[in-house]
Amino acid sequence: MSGLEELLQSKVLVATTDGRIFVGTLRGFDQMCNIILEHTVEREFNAQRGVVIVALGLYIIKGENIAVVGSVDPEIDESMDLSQIMCDPLPKIAV
Repeated sequence: MSGLEELLQSKVLVATTDGRIFVGTLRGFDQMCNIILEHTVEREFNAQRGVVIVALGLYIIKGENIAVVGSVDPEIDESMDLSQIMCDPLPKIAV
């Protein structure tokens, strides 16, 4: 998965097949697309409370659980008030 190489050492968002959202710095990956994130947080979306941030630190996500990995613009990301985003969590992805 050569597309991940260009994202190394940058801030990424990872959506998993069970609907979870993780944001962190991509530190590594392997041929099975298992990835290592540093300074990771999980963003738990909630229609009543807004986005709840859960600090996780160093985190490994198995490739079989990853739906999408995308680049995050740190400046835009830090300027957003996530507590004002009221929405339901993502549903599980059928595979």
